[in-house]
Amino acid sequence: MVWLVLVTFLFIPLALVLSLWLAIPIMPGAERPVTLAGNMPRPNRRMVALRLFGALSVAAALGLGAYVLLEATRPRNGLVSFSFLLILPAAISAFVAYVADPWRERSLRKYLEVPFWLGLVVVVLSVAVLHEGVICVLILSPLWLVSGMAGAAITYRIRQAVHRGRAYCAALLVLPLAAMQIEPFIPLPDATLTVTRSIVVAAEPSRIWPLLRGIPDVHPGEGRWNISQNVIGVPRPIGARLVGEGIGAERLAVWDHNISFKERITAWQPGSRLGWRFIFDNLESWGYTDRHLMPNSAYFRVTEGGYRLVSLGPAQTRIILATTYWIRTPVNTYSALWGELFLGDLENNLLALVKQRAEIAAGH
Repeated sequence: MVWLVLVTFLFIPLALVLSLWLAIPIMPGAERPVTLAGNMPRPNRRMVALRLFGALSVAAALGLGAYVLLEATRPRNGLVSFSFLLILPAAISAFVAYVADPWRERSLRKYLEVPFWLGLVVVVLSVAVLHEGVICVLILSPLWLVSGMAGAAITYRIRQAVHRGRAYCAALLVLPLAAMQIEPFIPLPDATLTVTRSIVVAAEPSRIWPLLRGIPDVHPGEGRWNISQNVIGVPRPIGARLVGEGIGAERLAVWDHNISFKERITAWQPGSRLGWRFIFDNLESWGYTDRHLMPNSAYFRVTEGGYRLVSLGPAQTRIILATTYWIRTPVNTYSALWGELFLGDLENNLLALVKQRAEIAAGH
C-alpha cells in the first residue's frame, strides 16, 4: 500500500513535472546557437549529461510506477498487457531519445541505440531489484526492444514537425498510463495450442510402454542437452511414478528445485497410447521458475499431454509426445514461439530419456 501511494502521488507526478522541464530547450526557436565566427559551438557536455540523467530518472520513475500500479491493481495479469509490453517501452524510449537530442541533429542510429541501452538497464534492475525470473525477463526483452525501437524511430521521423516539446513529452508519458485504464475493458484473444515432438526408438512397443508409465530414477546426464534446461535453467525431471492402473490413475512427477505436479490418466491403451490431464495443486515451489509463469495462471495454462506409440516394423517404434496449453495474451503468436522452444525442449529431453532406457533394455 505504501508503494502504491508513493507511486500514485509522488513518483509519477514528479516524473511528469521533470519531463516538462527537460522539454524546455526543445521549443520553437531553440536552434543550436552560432558563434561570432559562424561556427557551431561544441555542446555543453555537462548540460547534456544533466539532461540525459534527468530523462533516465523520468523513465525509471514512470517504469517503476507502472510496474507497481499494475502489480497492485491487476496482480493476476496486469504485466501481460499491451500497455506494459508494448506501449510503455515505446513511450519511454521515444521520450529519452527526444530529450537527448535538443537540437534535433542526431542520426537515426543514435535514436535506435536508446532502447537498447535502456533495455540493458531494465534487465539488470528487473533481476537484481524487482527479483523477476530470468525466464520472464528473457521472454519480455525482445518485445521491449522492438517496441522501444519503434517509438524511437517514430520520434526521429516526426521530430522536425514537433513544435510543442512540452506537450509532446507529456503526451508520451501519459499515453501508457491512459492505456492502463482502458485496457481492462478490451477482451484479449485466447488460443489453445499443442507442441508435438517425436523420436524413433530401436525397440518394440512392449519394451517402451513400461517406461511411459514412469521412470522413478532419472540420473544426471540422462536425456538430451537443450537450450531451455542447460542454458536458460528450466528444471529437469528427477523421476515419475504411476499410482494405480488405467483411466483415473495418477502419475506423480518430481523435477528439480522441488517442483512437483500430477498427471491424471485420461487415455489408457497399453502398448499404444497414454494420455493425461495436468494437475498443479502444489505451486509453492514453482516460484523458483518465475512467479509470472505459473502453469495455471490467468493467461497461461498447461492442460493436457500424452504419448502415442507407432510401430514402424520389427524393433522400430516412433514415440510421439504432445503437450497442449492455453494462452490469453496481447501477443499470442509471439508467445507461441516461446511455447515451441520451452515445451519442445522439455519433450525432446523426455523422449531422449525414454529412448536411452528402452534401447539399453533391448540390448542396443
